[in-house]
Amino acid sequence: MSWVRTPLAAPNIHQGSTEHPKRITVPRAPQAALPSSATAKAAASARIFAGTSGWAYTTWKPAFYPDKLPSKRFLEFYSLQLSSVEVNYTFRAFPTPRMLENWLAATPDFLRFSFKAPQRITHIKRLSNCESDVAFLVAVLEPVRQAGKLGLLLFQLPPNMKADAARLTTFLAAPTLRSTGAPPIAFEFRNETWFCEEIYSILRAHNAALCIAESDDLATPEVHTAATHTSFRLRRTSAYSPAEIEAFAARFAALAKERDTYIYFKHEDEPSGALNAVAFLEAVNHQTRQD
Repeated sequence: MSWVRTPLAAPNIHQGSTEHPKRITVPRAPQAALPSSATAKAAASARIFAGTSGWAYTTWKPAFYPDKLPSKRFLEFYSLQLSSVEVNYTFRAFPTPRMLENWLAATPDFLRFSFKAPQRITHIKRLSNCESDVAFLVAVLEPVRQAGKLGLLLFQLPPNMKADAARLTTFLAAPTLRSTGAPPIAFEFRNETWFCEEIYSILRAHNAALCIAESDDLATPEVHTAATHTSFRLRRTSAYSPAEIEAFAARFAALAKERDTYIYFKHEDEPSGALNAVAFLEAVNHQTRQD
C-alpha cells in the first residue's frame, strides 16, 4: 500500500525550541487494480492492432471496467487490455491539443489511435474540394504521429454515395496524403457500387486500404489493396462466438505477417465488443505461442 505523510497542526511549543512537530502517516485511498499489458503489447509487436470504437462507456461496468474505476481512468485501463482504439469523436469535432496530450499520457507506447475522418470531408463535401480539410486533420493529429501512436485515418462514406472513380482519384492525389510520413488511410464504402476492380486498382495505386466491414446489412469483399496495412470493422450486432473469435485469430495473424492489421469490434452500451476484442487478442497470443 502507498503512504503519504500528512503534518499535524503545529503544537504550542516555546519560542526557540528545537522540537519539531510530529508527523503521522495516513494511507491513500485504494485504487482499482489495472490488468497486465502483456497480451496487448505482444499483439502490437505482431502488427495486430485491435480494439473497439471508443472507450468512454460507463455501461461497460462491471463486465469490462471495474465497478470502482473512475471514468477518467477508463482509457488507461482500456489501453492495457487492447492494442488500438478507433476514435469516432473526430467525425463531428476535432480534439484539442490538451485532449490529445491527455490521451497520449494515459496510454502505453504500443497503443495505436485510429481516427474517423470528419463528416465535412466524407458526408458534406463527399471527397470533393477538401484538400485543405484533409491537411488540417493531419495537422491536428501530428502530436499523435510524433508519439508513434497514429494508426489509420478512416474515410467512411455515406450509404447513398455511389462509386465515383474520378473523384476518388483526385482526392487521393492530395499532397497531404502523398507526402513522406503521411498517415495510412482506409475507405469504408457503404454502397455496393464501389466494390469493383476499377476502385480496387485506384486504392492499390495510392496504398489505400479497403476497409473490410461486416454489418447486419452489408459485407465488404475481402480485398487487400494496401501493401502496408489493412482494416477490418466487425459491426455485427450480436457478440461473436468463441469459435468465430478463434477463426479471426488465425485469419488476422496470417495477414499481420505481411502488413499492419487493424481490427475494430462494434461499440455498444453493453460491452460485448470490448470483451470480444480481449478474447480475440488472447486467442492470437495463444496461437502465436503454439506456432
